[in-house]
Amino acid sequence: MTTPPRITDSHCHLDFPDFDGQHGEIIARAAAAGVARMVTICTRLRHEPQVRAIAEAQAPVFFAMGTHPMNVAAEPMATLDQLIALTHHPKCVGIGETGLDYHYTAESKEVQQHSLRLHIAAARETGLPLIIHARDADADIARILAEEHANGAYSCVMHCFSSGPALARAALDLGFYLSMSGITAFPKSQDLRTIFAAAPLDRILLETDSPYLAPPPHRGKRNEPAFAAHTAQKAADLFALPYAEFAAATEANFDRLFAKAAAWRP
Repeated sequence: MTTPPRITDSHCHLDFPDFDGQHGEIIARAAAAGVARMVTICTRLRHEPQVRAIAEAQAPVFFAMGTHPMNVAAEPMATLDQLIALTHHPKCVGIGETGLDYHYTAESKEVQQHSLRLHIAAARETGLPLIIHARDADADIARILAEEHANGAYSCVMHCFSSGPALARAALDLGFYLSMSGITAFPKSQDLRTIFAAAPLDRILLETDSPYLAPPPHRGKRNEPAFAAHTAQKAADLFALPYAEFAAATEANFDRLFAKAAAWRP
């Protein structure tokens, strides 16, 4: 049996109840599909111990921590010292997810923006990449990312990128990365595929955002890290590359951005 090319699911939520008691099976299916690494993402800092425990128990899993913008108003505001202290764990490889979401939680936009700037400061201080969630807030996201970058460089990935071309260009101009989720494989996502096709190959990552956004042929079902391979195949076709070549490019990109994960040894 041929071993599939290695890829990484750069963003999933293995602590969500959808996966309770199933981590071993999920990771085995991911490995069989070529998904050799996963970054599981904390969305509420009080859940960081559970997220961290998954990474500690599972060799292919790393984690990132932060407060999701949709949760900011309901959670204690993080402090810069708190965020930095949590990054000392050897498998904590990113800051977030953070960002802005005005689709469901526009009423908390000011506190979201404050939280975002705190997370950016932590990314700048630690050298770990910032993980951005953006929905219906493109102008404010672009403005804040640029303002803060002018105050001191930091690295960043626009997770599950599904915004417009202006935000894509703003992020790329700052040296940031765009992450392809299952949305890019949906039949009606041609405009989004056009944005990705115009982006440099060396700024592309893969993710599932599982348990959400399963790509075809699993659309409408629970997503999981193994399904990143379906998104990768669609993306390889988009870039007119053999699957193995596209996979190798995204691995190099992940290792460059998530250097702490790349350097980790058990």
